[in-house]
Amino acid sequence: MLTALAWLPLVQAVAIAPPLQAPPQIAAVPPIEGTALPRIPNEFTSLYEVRPLPGQLDTTPVFNSNSPELIQQEGILLSTFPADDMAYGDAHLDFSFEGRFDFFAHHIARGAAYDDRRTLFVGGVLYNPSDEPVTVTIEQGVSYLSQDAPFYDLPALRMNPNGEVFAGPGSRTVTDFLQGRGQPQWPRRVVIPPERAYLLLNAPIPLRRLPFAADATLPPGSVLPGAPITGSVAPVASVIPQGDTRELPSNGRSLLLHMSSDGPVYAATLAMYAPRTLEGQERAPTLQEWLALLVNGNLAGPRDIAPSDPEAYQDSDRSGRFFYGRVAGVAEGSQWEAVAADSPDGDRLTIPRPGEAISYVLSTVDYNTFGTQQIQSAPMLARYSDTAFRAHGNYGIHYSVKLPLYNDSDSEQRIVVRLQTPLQDETLPYGLRFLRNPPNRIFFRGTVRVQYQTASGQKQTRYVHLVQRQGDEGEPLLRLLLPPQAQNNVVVDLIYPPDATPPQVLTVSTAGIANTRVFEPPEAATPPTASDSEPAVDDSDGLSDSTAETSIAPAVENAGDPQEASPTNDDPDPARPMNEAAADAERP
Repeated sequence: MLTALAWLPLVQAVAIAPPLQAPPQIAAVPPIEGTALPRIPNEFTSLYEVRPLPGQLDTTPVFNSNSPELIQQEGILLSTFPADDMAYGDAHLDFSFEGRFDFFAHHIARGAAYDDRRTLFVGGVLYNPSDEPVTVTIEQGVSYLSQDAPFYDLPALRMNPNGEVFAGPGSRTVTDFLQGRGQPQWPRRVVIPPERAYLLLNAPIPLRRLPFAADATLPPGSVLPGAPITGSVAPVASVIPQGDTRELPSNGRSLLLHMSSDGPVYAATLAMYAPRTLEGQERAPTLQEWLALLVNGNLAGPRDIAPSDPEAYQDSDRSGRFFYGRVAGVAEGSQWEAVAADSPDGDRLTIPRPGEAISYVLSTVDYNTFGTQQIQSAPMLARYSDTAFRAHGNYGIHYSVKLPLYNDSDSEQRIVVRLQTPLQDETLPYGLRFLRNPPNRIFFRGTVRVQYQTASGQKQTRYVHLVQRQGDEGEPLLRLLLPPQAQNNVVVDLIYPPDATPPQVLTVSTAGIANTRVFEPPEAATPPTASDSEPAVDDSDGLSDSTAETSIAPAVENAGDPQEASPTNDDPDPARPMNEAAADAERP
């Protein structure tokens, strides 16, 4: 790799940094007994068929930078560069991209002290290792900070034709993507000369509100207005000191790019606190500074909790907890196209009988498939040893589900299509469990596109922003009158948002009461015990970002933005969402 990095003349002048001490891990939460939610009076079970989602992920490689999600130490977030002549070879995965690929990142900057107002930068670098120019095409690119996309307190459903409805940077990023909008900060095409690097991303994550929209490509060396407060700063402060209820300042950024190249390129994301000018002002890093960190730096921290090996866990007695881990590596799969039909090669989905329903699972993960045993998490082509074995949550992946609804009866039927967030249960052989009054623990916030035909045959498209809580039965995305012996091809699209907790289901139901079957648990119910088939799943590794309610603060000191209520620590649910337990780990 030394010859490949010959374009970096300052490498010889930059001293190789001494080995860094391993950053401390965020503490794990205590083990929780049991495998499923206790049966409670607020809960009910709808008895209908739950099916795996037809189709599969495509083979598009995805640069997936999500670990560590919470950054407090500078270093390499994800590097697919070769390890040759790098100071820390284990920080580089040696994977080149060529052709179509995605570039995804989602990270949170958290202060090391209450008065910490430094700006953390996330840099993205592409490098052409070949002896020929490589053209990189940026087909679409979107990135938002929490301050530009606050976590507004939104209703369960709101029409969103222009993308003006969002809750958090993940929600806003994927909404823009789904509606075909890009941001002009990225050029359409970039030609990278042989053995040269290109600064794709120079993205600030400030711990104070900047007086401008801080896009993800600030010019190198540009000065950030407003001097940050300085003071005594500890190396890491991942928990709030005892007796003080103030939250550490934090802010987050989501980013998604669809790209392609006509030759091999390596990619990296890195984290660096803003360098200072001679006058003490913060400025954006330069390409040379990013490259020096790439060559000399180690992995950023603090490191997330290491994952369980799915194969080793499956072969064990499964008495311990299963850790999902967070993703840092190259995943395989950018889109999942499905045709939900009566048969694998069919072109019709016969609607359920009146009062019944059919559900198809979405974004399922290990030990949370609603009994289908279908794990949709994208496989990893390259990863760090302390990060997730699969891309749990499929953040940024485009789901497109065609529902060729067919009414085989002799009467008109009323059809309802909805997205739902059932309670976790691998033991229920038929049906899904919900809560009549879900707690304020948000599991999904994002925009869904629904395409269908009206009674007159006109094609219609609607965009609906959804907010769903744990156990939420969901509001209807679409109500449809289907004449006898008629078919309506409904297509539901969503890009799975990084501010969501998987999995969900897509449900088609037919109105009626004749065969409706709902199970109400008794008032005094005994919580189920652990079984060999369903382990106690630990979510403290932080699979999703619903903790963004507390972790990603849209405003640090003068926020006027509405915030969601944060989850509590006295939750009786042993099958908690994967990052709320992580939030518990960060609390005292």
